[in-house]
Amino acid sequence: MKELRYLNHYFIKYRGRLLIGLLITVVARLFALIVPMKVGDIVNVVEQRLNAEITVEQMESMLLNSILLIIGATLLSAFFTFIMRQTIIVVSRYIEFDLKNEVFQQYERLSLSFYKQNRTGDLMNRISEDVSKVRMYVGPALMYSTTTITLFVVVLGYMIYKAPLLTLYAVAPLPILSVIIYKLSAAIHRRSTVVQEYLSKLTTFTQESFSGISVIKAYGLEPRTGTEFVNLSEGSKQKNIDLAKVQALFFPLMMLLIGLSNILVIYIGGQQYINNEIELGTIVEFLIYVNLLTWPVAIVGWVTSIVQQAEASQKRINQFLHEEPAIQNLNPAPTPIEGMISFKNLSYTYPDTNITALKDVSFTINPGETLAIVGNTGSGKSTVLELIGRLYDVNNGQLLIDNTPIKDLNLDSLRSSIGYVPQDAFLFSDTLSNNIKFGKEDATQEEIVQAAKSAAVHDNIIGFNKGYETILGERGISLSGGQKQRVSIARALIKDPKIFLFDDCLSAVDTETEEEILQNLNKLSSNKTTIIVSHRVSSAKNADKIIVLEEGRIIQQGTHNELLNTDGYYKELYTKQLLEKEI
Repeated sequence: MKELRYLNHYFIKYRGRLLIGLLITVVARLFALIVPMKVGDIVNVVEQRLNAEITVEQMESMLLNSILLIIGATLLSAFFTFIMRQTIIVVSRYIEFDLKNEVFQQYERLSLSFYKQNRTGDLMNRISEDVSKVRMYVGPALMYSTTTITLFVVVLGYMIYKAPLLTLYAVAPLPILSVIIYKLSAAIHRRSTVVQEYLSKLTTFTQESFSGISVIKAYGLEPRTGTEFVNLSEGSKQKNIDLAKVQALFFPLMMLLIGLSNILVIYIGGQQYINNEIELGTIVEFLIYVNLLTWPVAIVGWVTSIVQQAEASQKRINQFLHEEPAIQNLNPAPTPIEGMISFKNLSYTYPDTNITALKDVSFTINPGETLAIVGNTGSGKSTVLELIGRLYDVNNGQLLIDNTPIKDLNLDSLRSSIGYVPQDAFLFSDTLSNNIKFGKEDATQEEIVQAAKSAAVHDNIIGFNKGYETILGERGISLSGGQKQRVSIARALIKDPKIFLFDDCLSAVDTETEEEILQNLNKLSSNKTTIIVSHRVSSAKNADKIIVLEEGRIIQQGTHNELLNTDGYYKELYTKQLLEKEI
């Protein structure tokens, strides 16, 4: 259970509630034990009346007292059992809530490289299914374990007091049960781990299929996808069956051993009764107690299974909780950002692919200036923006913001000063209004509308039935590519940051709309540092400086007019695009 030790700080956090719950559990079980005692007394009273040792009136009085005590004890036991569940089970929900939040916050802290190495379905499974398995350990398993221990201690103590020899025979099968549980627990642990891994694979496949359903339909891949899903499901089913086979051994073996205990109680107890060593009521009491222990003994197997599954799940959770983010915030103090950006002999190689995206790149942008970066696909344009947003750390050369190494800046201050529009616009399954407000949580409706107008998407939005309250499909699938890009631009504009980073975010809009957006951007970014990555000269021509990248190196830089007067990539691109426009 070493992996489950991670949860100890949650037990400490809720120790007050847990202690009360455990105390109430003990009290509830104590009241439940009064019933067998009173049943034994009733049998002894009836036997005394049959032997004419007491009168009918005495028997009726004694029976009435015993019955009332049984009813009272049962009601009190039920009440305390209800309170017990309201404490321990509720605490397990609190811990589940805290653990899910902790896992999610860790997911947010982890860097992009982590998400490139792990699949979304597996991440989802660990925060849902695995956490649910752990909750069963901190709730039901803890509660029933306390119940079991209380029953064993109290019941066995009372049984030894009443009839030591009979108790010895009654509990004789229990050591055998302990050995069986020990052997089966290891098998359950191994098979539970495999089951959770298969569930992650199944979740990942399903999530990817739903996200890429348009591609599946376009290529007619439904039969093949269905076959792959069936194969994965079959594997998952078989692993679950393997686990169920082991778990299924618990209850038959327990019932067999409890039945053996009953036989021993009747046989040995009968002999002792014949020899006048015990009363008839004691045998009845012992039968009830042995059967009362049936559920706790069965629970031992169930709890063991829960603990083993929780151990396997917590191990999977701990793997991510112990993962250190590649990007660390090395400066906890807020740092103001003005917007000066300098690359000095910077080279960058992606650690996951070993591809060198930038080679000895150097340039400087002053606050308020606009830089345009053009180049072929794979030339390193997007990498420049990712390094400025510190989505990756520089591994060779220097990247300075306001003459300060980027690692020495407060990470939150840096990112809050950047308005980033990625190449692939990502929108959430929410209203259009909330998608724009993502850039500024407390934005007013007027600010939202103004940002949408600046991004030339306002007219499209008011054309929808619910306007700004239109709820988008997953990833904004209900919008066109150009609309998604413009909503994403509006999200960056409403943030009003010190630095704008636009990563080819006008590729899906027509030239007229592009020109309108660029004019609005020139007005809004007059005092902000702006970097525009584009394949179009029309997006770059008004920039204060233009650099051309090829295979990670700067091959040209200058203003639009300077580059037009120089033979090279930029002039060729301009001529080509001008010809295409005329055609």
